[in-house]
Amino acid sequence: MEQLGNKYYLVEEGAMPPVLLRVLEAKELLETGQCATVADAANQVGLSRSAFYKYRDAIRVFYDTSVSRIMTFHVLLRNKPGILSSVLAIFANSGANILTINQSIPVNGRAVVTISAETHSIADGIDSLLAAVQSQSGVIRIEVIAG
Repeated sequence: MEQLGNKYYLVEEGAMPPVLLRVLEAKELLETGQCATVADAANQVGLSRSAFYKYRDAIRVFYDTSVSRIMTFHVLLRNKPGILSSVLAIFANSGANILTINQSIPVNGRAVVTISAETHSIADGIDSLLAAVQSQSGVIRIEVIAG
């Protein structure tokens, strides 16, 4: 019989066998640089190396993109010290998780900044974030360009 491909399942964390959860923990330790070797990571989470190698390619964390909403903002700023820092503080204080920041070289006393951020944790909503940034001294304009 011909195999058509793998089947995939979405399983709640509480229903996962402990060995698979430990594999995920070990993978995270390796990815973040907290452990340099598989042996160190496996040992730290209480897992054998053979179990790690057996399951490492079979399990990964699922990120629900409908919950983890990513938005991109276009911000025009005056070229003065501290303005970008103030804008980033507003994002951080709102609960947004900044993923990327791109700033152009200032021309005619103005700089364009593009900020991409996860916005699912923003408590007061996007309109509140936009209003807070727009009211910041030195911000000429902010708009959402994607998301």
